[in-house]
Amino acid sequence: MKTVIAKALFNSHSYLEYRKLVSDLLTEGKSTGQEQSEEITHYSMLNDTRMNRLDKTIKLSQEVQTKMKNLEKEYIWLVISEGWCGDAAQILPVIAKLALASEGKIDLKIALRDDNDDLMKLFLTNGGKAIPKLIIIDQQTTEVLVHWGPRPEGASELITRYKKEHGVLDETAKTNLQLWYLNDKGQSVQNELVETMLSLE
Repeated sequence: MKTVIAKALFNSHSYLEYRKLVSDLLTEGKSTGQEQSEEITHYSMLNDTRMNRLDKTIKLSQEVQTKMKNLEKEYIWLVISEGWCGDAAQILPVIAKLALASEGKIDLKIALRDDNDDLMKLFLTNGGKAIPKLIIIDQQTTEVLVHWGPRPEGASELITRYKKEHGVLDETAKTNLQLWYLNDKGQSVQNELVETMLSLE
């Protein structure tokens, strides 16, 4: 596992590099990932706009900022993502703000799913390559401590319920999910990740 993690970290991007990569590819009519289609590029474009908005509007509460700033140990947050992923677009701006609030205790790195298949295979969700996946690593020992994702609890429950009722995840499900994120304003991700970090201290 350590070799796979080391390789992924070597190939990873900072948050700003990731944002630039997604934007640059869009100017060429492309998305990140091995599969290219008009639909995938369309999702990437929506997500790029969404992330621009969230970067400006996501706010951390004073309590959350204090808890992140007061972390004692140092960590690497390695996120598996792709530009076309709707969940990643909603979650990554929150993760970036949390990492920033830690004032150097958290080094945020983003690895593309399709470029890091060995890594993705280590962190499957119910056998699937669901993203985003946040892998929390001890900076000193490079041990994987815990992983989180692909969605906060409330969003996962919504999708599970919908799948049970309708048997598929269609456009309505995606719309419902985006509305859930819109109403939640990043609170669930903040709360779940702060709780996770405090449990590691």
